Amino acid sequence: MSIVLYHHPFSRAANVVWMLEEVGVPYELRFVDLMKGTQKSAELLSLNPMGKLPILTDGDVVVTESAAIGLYLADRHSYGTLAPKADDPKRGAYLRWSLFAPSVIEPGAMAKGAGWTYKEGQAGWGAHDAMLASIESAIAGKEWVLGDSFSMADVILGGTLRFMVGFKMIEARPSFSAYMDRIGARPALVRAEAKNAAIREEHGLTRR
Repeated sequence: MSIVLYHHPFSRAANVVWMLEEVGVPYELRFVDLMKGTQKSAELLSLNPMGKLPILTDGDVVVTESAAIGLYLADRHSYGTLAPKADDPKRGAYLRWSLFAPSVIEPGAMAKGAGWTYKEGQAGWGAHDAMLASIESAIAGKEWVLGDSFSMADVILGGTLRFMVGFKMIEARPSFSAYMDRIGARPALVRAEAKNAAIREEHGLTRR
């Protein structure tokens, strides 16, 4: 297998397993013991100087940052299906909402939870209420972000939303819950969750 995912089931790498299941390519999961600090080993720092997961290698290619990994996998292995082609008008919305997740939702939720004080005009993630309204606009009246067609944008945006709502970092609005219910029925997500659960059991991992 040329694709290797350096993985821990309590990291963002867990959502990358779903990405891999959606594109349907063979891959290897390589467990990284976060409790022992293995992500800071010389080997992994040579792949990602941030010392964080996920890290995906595809032959000689190294990709980090979960949204970037999703976009890479979809373009390389599901171009025109999970990733709209470059000349498809939907490509703009696809990229917009894929990058909205790490650049707005994650820092916006962290800022709200930690009570950060900042000027909204100077922060890329803006106002918390505007962020929530934007998420609703992305899925309002549609099955998926791009309408009737499921895409990697739903894995990236939806995976982030599932995590944030699950840990009560974002309120569970009805539209969010309905969207997450649709996501939860994806066979690829069911397979990914089973794999993550098996690794948790194998290594005796429980959330504190």
